[in-house]
Amino acid sequence: MGPMSVLTRDEAQTRAQLLDVHHYTVDLDLTTGDETFGSTTLIRFTARTAADTFVEVKPDTLHSAVLDGTPLDPAELDGNRLPLSLTEGEHELRLTATMRYSHTGEGMHRFLDPTDGESYVYTQLFMEDVQRVFAAFDQPDLKAVFELTVTAPDGWTVLTNTVTERQDDGRWKAAPTQPLSTYLVCVAAGPWHSIRTEHAGLPFGIHCRRSLAPHLDADADEIIDVTRACFDRFHEKFDEPYPFDSYDQAFVPEFNAGAMENPGLVTFRDEFVFRSAVTATERMTRAMVIAHEMAHMWFGDLVTLRWWDDIWLNESFAEYMGYQTLNEACPGLFSDTWIDFGVARKAWGYDADQRPSTHPVAPDPDAVPDTASALLNFDGISYAKGASALRQLVTWLGEDDFLAGINIHFKRHKFGNATLADFVDNLAAATDRDVHAWAERWLRTTGADTLTPRLTGEGNRWDLAVDHRGDRPHRIEAGLYDRRPDGELALRERIALDVPQAEPVRLSGPRPDLVVLNDGDLTYAKLRFDAVSEESALRGLSRIPDPLARAVVWNALRDMVRDGELEPAAYLETARAHLPEESELGIVQGVLAFARQYVADRYVPEEDRPAALAGLREIARALLRRTEDGEDPGLRLTAVRALVDSATTPDQIASWLDEGTVHGGPELDPELRWRILARLAVLGATDEAAIAAELERDPSATGQEGAARCRASLPDPAAKAAAWAAMFDTDDLTDLSNYLFTATALGFWQPEQAELVREYVDRFYDAAVALADRRGPAMAEAAGRHAFPAYAVDADALALGERRLADGTMIPALHRKLVDQLDDLARALRVRRA
Repeated sequence: MGPMSVLTRDEAQTRAQLLDVHHYTVDLDLTTGDETFGSTTLIRFTARTAADTFVEVKPDTLHSAVLDGTPLDPAELDGNRLPLSLTEGEHELRLTATMRYSHTGEGMHRFLDPTDGESYVYTQLFMEDVQRVFAAFDQPDLKAVFELTVTAPDGWTVLTNTVTERQDDGRWKAAPTQPLSTYLVCVAAGPWHSIRTEHAGLPFGIHCRRSLAPHLDADADEIIDVTRACFDRFHEKFDEPYPFDSYDQAFVPEFNAGAMENPGLVTFRDEFVFRSAVTATERMTRAMVIAHEMAHMWFGDLVTLRWWDDIWLNESFAEYMGYQTLNEACPGLFSDTWIDFGVARKAWGYDADQRPSTHPVAPDPDAVPDTASALLNFDGISYAKGASALRQLVTWLGEDDFLAGINIHFKRHKFGNATLADFVDNLAAATDRDVHAWAERWLRTTGADTLTPRLTGEGNRWDLAVDHRGDRPHRIEAGLYDRRPDGELALRERIALDVPQAEPVRLSGPRPDLVVLNDGDLTYAKLRFDAVSEESALRGLSRIPDPLARAVVWNALRDMVRDGELEPAAYLETARAHLPEESELGIVQGVLAFARQYVADRYVPEEDRPAALAGLREIARALLRRTEDGEDPGLRLTAVRALVDSATTPDQIASWLDEGTVHGGPELDPELRWRILARLAVLGATDEAAIAAELERDPSATGQEGAARCRASLPDPAAKAAAWAAMFDTDDLTDLSNYLFTATALGFWQPEQAELVREYVDRFYDAAVALADRRGPAMAEAAGRHAFPAYAVDADALALGERRLADGTMIPALHRKLVDQLDDLARALRVRRA
């Protein structure tokens, strides 16, 4: 069998013109052992003319293939392609194979729960991994009906896209699906703990591993209430009713993404079943993901992209709708979701858009010639920037016209496929505005515009102009703030602006102390301040009354640090001055994360890092003092985490671990215990015996990951060698799962251990290339993201990486990740020089 082939856009177009695929009958046998499973597929389809084509499958063994009753030679399988010579007309193709379970979160992933010894399997078939489970004409525009039958061990429950029933012979039979793209088929099987209910006449269910049952039970009401509320809100927005026969949500182990929008069976990473204390922001994130995936039922599942260049149509829409609909459906349950979007998700988009790997939200089709290149576009641009663009579109177009266009889109293309051109045409049909010109400026270009206020005048006569570097039109609000005697920056007014401006805006009254462009965060642009506003922001940030405006200012300061326009020390001083007074938890978490992971670890010179960590501890202690009354447990938990992560001496956190509690609370749950132990490992203040004892206390899958991270964090040459071998010197029998690999990688590189791990910097590239070649894109991404030596902020490390990028030996997933990592490294060096 030859090497695996990726599907090209030209091949997909040719095959779509040739074939009309009607129906798949898929029979899976999950009772054949822990390594492999049986897969039989019958495909009924029509060839519009006589031609040669191929069907994809990635078997462990292909036993037989029969086309219209005529056996084909399984030896003809070339990589993942079995050639077919077709006559015009109807055809039946039956393939029988043995397939291999994965431990990388791709295809059919198998997991053994260390808590109770139970096994679970689930599919993740996105992009081209259906071929790891059953044979298919694997491209999104060849939709078909799927009928699945699954043989599972006794005691298991089988979930699929549709309602399933256990037959008298022990097999599980699923109802036929609506027409689906191949990548949206889903099976999840195991001894699930299930909570079932009904809503709007449909069966709803939530499911998790049995060992997580108490934790799911504790949150079931919130999860189900959010699900129902969002379901009802989408039916108020969309004319098309929910198109599938049930709505299950399965929280599955070792899941690579946040969730996957399989119609009728959404799969989530089971970290969303909280087994330790979390903050309100983290609960809101879970709720937003529920809303995001539900939006996909219409945009992505009912109407699906024709080719992967339009992946943004799926993700940007679901991202926008997830945040917006959660705000509307659950008022009062969470704070404004757009604050969290601005602090966390939008920063992801800005960062991605300033790297060499940036691309338009809607890339040119020629830039996505195959599935390997398409996989690279699942990034902050397709999600966060695209959602920001849609928010600006709604601001410019008006929500009524936007939803009218969306409903035209659903009506015209339901159970089919559509392109960017279709989407824009349908929006244009609902408005007299020039949506095509807007789309060309916003969706086909790269980078972020920069907006800076410029005030001219004197006394009570001032004009506000916006210096605009870029080409996109923006409809924004400018917030004008005046400093009161008590220090509060009170909002004078918000002015609506269209940028570029026809002429400056005359202000009433004296010069404002602070001008915040994009005050409501309605557009996507880098923001800067005039000199007076910058000084006011740095001095008075916590005294701005609106949390969304504060988030906009913090984002601007973050970007100024990254661009070398604000010293990292000044950012840390601003955080020290204002975070202890900050009331919005999402802002506190976002600022602390950037300050710890980027400023302290990468942007300040090595000799200044202890002072930076000391500043973070000072902030954390101030937050602890503020929360001694117990009225804000989420803020207190955030402070405890920050204090642990920034500790440079072990005494205080070691005493917490010994006593099982933080003085004044909270008591230590498993997450906090492992967090403290990991930091003690970095500091050389624990050992293997203590790690083993903690693992005995918490033998769960999360405990296994915590122990792997702690062991890799120990400042001991033997521990580092063992961790490196576990990540890179393995074979098919000893490979770490995706999650254990990530946990080990997160522990390996530590700034405190620079000399100890220096020899591994040179070894990383050969090891990562070999791992990616052998284990594929998901593990390549994990290696590039988590196992990269990000701590090594020096010119030699950058030069080494750039040489290795140039040698052309990396698969695209690894190459893209390392392009981004090295650009971040070069940026860190520029910030240090600045």
